[in-house]
Amino acid sequence: MENHEDVDIVIVGAGLAGLTTALALHRLGLRSLVLESSESLRTTGFALTIWTNAWRALDAVGIGDSLRLKSTQMKGFKIASPDTGLFTSEQALDKDGKFKGYESRCVRRKDLLEALVDELPPSTVRYSSKVANIEELDRFKLVHLADGSILKAKVLIGCDGVKSVVAKWLGLGAPVRVGRSAIRGLVEFPNGSGLDPMFHVNFGGGVRFGFVPVDEKSVYWFFTFTPSQVPSYEEDWKENPMKMKQFILSRINKMPQHAQDVVEKTSLSSISIAPLKFRLPWNILFGNIVKDNVTVAGDALHPMTPDIGQGGCSSLEDSVVLGRCLGEAFLNKSNEEDDEFERIKKGLEKYGKERRWRSFSLISVAYCVGFIQESKGILMTYFRKAWFSSYTPSAFLKMANYDCGNLVS
Repeated sequence: MENHEDVDIVIVGAGLAGLTTALALHRLGLRSLVLESSESLRTTGFALTIWTNAWRALDAVGIGDSLRLKSTQMKGFKIASPDTGLFTSEQALDKDGKFKGYESRCVRRKDLLEALVDELPPSTVRYSSKVANIEELDRFKLVHLADGSILKAKVLIGCDGVKSVVAKWLGLGAPVRVGRSAIRGLVEFPNGSGLDPMFHVNFGGGVRFGFVPVDEKSVYWFFTFTPSQVPSYEEDWKENPMKMKQFILSRINKMPQHAQDVVEKTSLSSISIAPLKFRLPWNILFGNIVKDNVTVAGDALHPMTPDIGQGGCSSLEDSVVLGRCLGEAFLNKSNEEDDEFERIKKGLEKYGKERRWRSFSLISVAYCVGFIQESKGILMTYFRKAWFSSYTPSAFLKMANYDCGNLVS
């Protein structure tokens, strides 16, 4: 066989799931190698809202408190009427006893990724390392890189997003488009935004718009819509991105001025657009999310729509559970009848069992919530007004009321 490098654990992708998994393993005294195809850390994406379940995961890997210092805690929800655009419904988290213990903050993606990298040994992430092919050699996995080098791994973990090479190797179906797109932005208010520390959201009539303060001066916002509302939008907006901003403003023109200012004052360089994709839920239930010493985590496992804010949060859960299961496999040698590969296989099967139904539930609930929030029609509009607007906070919080546990069981 050609020259190769022996590595116990190879993680493909230095995104949220990949770096958190590497840190979880590092906390347990296990070394891993993270392969990143980019030349440097990818800090695009602006920000993400981190809910209770994800803060528990961040605390488990030891970086929760440092991130809390850079973000404002949300005190509840403000929901706007789709008819008037005015914020007419409010759900406080700090005053309602049934929501005691819930935590929600919006964190810059850059801050989160850098916090993870700063806690890892310097040689953990290897940049400009694109995976070209995966082969098997006995019970090892040979990871061929585009530069011709080969890694011989005892464990291979795919954290390489919706276009995951590892997920494809496992035979998981490719994620599919849901027929909606998302525009996201981050705006800076030099003198302070003056916004309440609340999760502001408005939905109905085929769109969903919301914004969340990151800190006193920064606000993260999102806008999802059906592309059929804007024929040939991709070509028009690429040539003139100002049209994208004008489209959003035309759809939120009934909202209070401070809500419109969030979009109006965002620079075009701080706005991005992408089609929404998700993995079909039955792929999660019946597909191979684990095969011997190979598995996937994060968006490589459960890409979902952003309608309950759990995409990044669930990736953090994955990492803690995966770290714990691999820690048991590598460090617990009490059962001498099992060799190391058998322990790894059992550990990953345990991870898969724990994450399969959780991933299925998150994908399904997110899709249904988004479908109901943005659908048109008299019946659906009545349904939203009569019941769903008040149910929205509960949908968010119910899915966030989850504890992935600590790194050591």
